[in-house]
Amino acid sequence: MHLDVRYPIGLLLTLYGLILAIQGLIAGATVLGLNVNLYWGAVMTVCGLTTLYFAKVRLKPDPTVGAKPDRVGGILPD
Repeated sequence: MHLDVRYPIGLLLTLYGLILAIQGLIAGATVLGLNVNLYWGAVMTVCGLTTLYFAKVRLKPDPTVGAKPDRVGGILPD
């Protein structure tokens, strides 16, 4: 069983971001003239969706980088 931690983190960030953005739209409370809940809700939603995207495409490191060759000059190592 393979559990990728990016799925639950992406889902939580997206869910909390949507809740915060909706609350910012409904309440309309401002701090220094900025609707902080709306802006940070949008940022959290974008970060959550980005995390879910990277979980979907499963970005993994390239296995050939840093790998030692099996043969050196056509001769098997001792």
